[in-house]
Amino acid sequence: MAIIIKTENIQKTYRMGVEEVKALKSVSITVNRGEYVAFMGPSGSGKSTLMNIVGCLDTPTAGTYILNNKNVSDMTENELADIRNKEIGFVFQTFNLLPRASCLENVALPLIYAGFNKTDRSEKAFLALKSVGLEDRVHHKPNELSGGQRQRVAIARALVNDPSIILADEPTGNLDSKTSHDIMDLFHELHQKGNTIIMVTHEDDIAHFAHRVIRLRDGLVESDKVNPNPTLGKQAFA
Repeated sequence: MAIIIKTENIQKTYRMGVEEVKALKSVSITVNRGEYVAFMGPSGSGKSTLMNIVGCLDTPTAGTYILNNKNVSDMTENELADIRNKEIGFVFQTFNLLPRASCLENVALPLIYAGFNKTDRSEKAFLALKSVGLEDRVHHKPNELSGGQRQRVAIARALVNDPSIILADEPTGNLDSKTSHDIMDLFHELHQKGNTIIMVTHEDDIAHFAHRVIRLRDGLVESDKVNPNPTLGKQAFA
């Protein structure tokens, strides 16, 4: 399998006044194309910092990060923005949808930055919404949708640029249990289609959908284990 993510001795230090906080002390991981991985850990473990670096939202203080054969460790902000748009599809806990825009317009937004014309944007956005079962909601605005539907729109937006990885930050954090399982069922389907998924969560039952769980504590990898029996689709309702 091809390696899509490789970090070597990643460190991240934040300055808070005169103090230095080492959010990541030395993290080395690899993720292969097509894997489904969960980052877990308590508050302060470094999982959110690692997610930000993997998602090119931040850069490491030291160490090397290779994403899809590109060294992104020392890229400029503009270069990182370009990588984020082309390589990474983000799904956030709070959906991050534009309230006055339709579902179609929200999903098409990354395609504007990628340079697609309006016709191609609309076509690709519709197909992405169809892939998450929302082809009958293309002209609805976010306030006309349920929480689960809004998260599906966010997932469609993450998929629309055919990214190398889907990065989901607490994707069920604002959803009830049944809707959470519906969304995780969708992630399972996306993984079955070959998508590489990295999910950040503090919930064990949600992490159990992943095929591999990396646990962080105090800025280090505490464990990195294959999940021998991941929750698959409708098993969640059993």
